Amino acid sequence: MVKNEGKGAKRKTSEEEKNGSEELVEKKVCKGSSVIFGLKGYVAERKGEREEMQDAHVILNDITEECSPPSSLITRVSYFAVFDGHGGIRASKFAAQNLHQNLIRKFPKGDVISVEKTVKRCLLDTFKHTDEEFLKQASSQKPAWKDGSTATCVLAVDNILYIANLGDSRAILCRYNEESQKHTALSLSKEHNPTQYEERMRIQKAGGNVRDGRVLGVLEVSRSIGDGQYKRCGVTSVPDIRRCQLTPNDRFILLACDGLFKVFNPEEAVNFILSCLEDEKIQSREGKSAIDARYEAACNRLASKAVQRGSADNVTVMVVRIGL
Repeated sequence: MVKNEGKGAKRKTSEEEKNGSEELVEKKVCKGSSVIFGLKGYVAERKGEREEMQDAHVILNDITEECSPPSSLITRVSYFAVFDGHGGIRASKFAAQNLHQNLIRKFPKGDVISVEKTVKRCLLDTFKHTDEEFLKQASSQKPAWKDGSTATCVLAVDNILYIANLGDSRAILCRYNEESQKHTALSLSKEHNPTQYEERMRIQKAGGNVRDGRVLGVLEVSRSIGDGQYKRCGVTSVPDIRRCQLTPNDRFILLACDGLFKVFNPEEAVNFILSCLEDEKIQSREGKSAIDARYEAACNRLASKAVQRGSADNVTVMVVRIGL
């Protein structure tokens, strides 16, 4: 776990080409804003019925100074991520400790022609490098580590969100719809499982197979950090990358591992959080404002409710508040 409350060219593969050009559908309907929205993350986690906690997370509300971006183009950089480990905690812990560090090192420092293309390239390189680092370390052990991890990361560059993900952890945006006068849950990430046509075709082309909805009948996800024994079978660390521009109607971002979404659909989760945020019984305490207390309560209540509903998996709930 990493938490920070303060400041701070190779040839592309066909997979990278495809993901580098993918953009979230919402981009077409987003309206820009000249004001940079503040972002602040809150998190809660539960071990559930598992023997150990294999999830990991990172909250970096402001890493602008660390990234040292070209000041004429970028004024704020934030990073939030959740990682759901399997086969052990080493891959998720490694990703939580190293992925953002690699991102900071690779973040564009000088003038760039296109911030969007440069940031996407940076994310692709960062995931590739982090996976290679872990696999090198894992293969050097005796016996070799077999750990793997999902990754769902939200990189905020001013008011643009870049969402990079592997596996089945998810990112959801709560946005107020002025026409319906209701809050909606917009998916910012894409799940990767072996039953999806494109994922299955890649696995089969690499010589692997999908049995019972799993790679070689074992692995539930088709993209991940680690899982060295499956990388030769078509499992990849190339993330799906999407882009979304924040608007004044955006309330918060929910990042969570599948331990939550096994028992909550996105709309239910968003409405549950909203009900907590509107609970006037939650007041300021111990030097925390009422709004901080409500977001913390929302994370804790949602994680606990997931366990009560029967989620046997680890549960991590992160909510990123969007505000001025």
